[in-house]
Amino acid sequence: MIRFALFATAAGLTLASLSATAQEVRPAVLPVDGTLLEVTAEGASTRTPDLAVIQAGVVTQAASAGDAMRQNSTRMATVLAALRRAGVAERDIQTSSIALSPQYRYAQNEPPVITGYQASNQVTVRFRDIAKSGAILDALVKEGANNISGPNLTIEKPEAALDEARTAAVATARARAELYAKAAGLRVDRILSISEGSAVPAPPRPMMMARMEAASDATQVVAGETELTVSLSVRFVLK
Repeated sequence: MIRFALFATAAGLTLASLSATAQEVRPAVLPVDGTLLEVTAEGASTRTPDLAVIQAGVVTQAASAGDAMRQNSTRMATVLAALRRAGVAERDIQTSSIALSPQYRYAQNEPPVITGYQASNQVTVRFRDIAKSGAILDALVKEGANNISGPNLTIEKPEAALDEARTAAVATARARAELYAKAAGLRVDRILSISEGSAVPAPPRPMMMARMEAASDATQVVAGETELTVSLSVRFVLK
């Protein structure tokens, strides 16, 4: 998005003051004499993900609610023990949901009848060694886990990568401003304001792949690359 406006005379430009948390650089009041150019630019940087977040759990069914919960608790204890044996730290295992719901049989023109109960227990697991996460998931399935989703591959500490993206976004905005100034027979005088619109990782969703190994089938989690992007809106004064 490019906005281009010409002011024939000097005018007072009052800009909203910043809140303590806003990532924005704008003076409260600044006289402007010249041409205002607003450029929206995006910067990006890439990193190899170093953290895999996966949901894993157990779903059980039984005739009574109590039996469904007891069976679920027993199998879930086995799954948690397998995670700990694999070296997953306690801080990387967190219960995300526990649920118990009746199961119904439906017939035409008849009220639904409860046929049993379904219990589920789900944990969020963070794997800091992505290469080992597939093998650990295979072990969990062998121990009774039957409800697995993910992975979400991400960067644990994205600050440095985001700063690279911010630097690239400013450089892109500056280059565009120079282009427009030259085309208009003007020059870039200064930056009036910088406003950050978004700073988020934007990774393609990775796949868990089943790959044939020499001795056996094993789940492979491929890290690939994650792109982190930042969008800036920069106002320039041209003269």
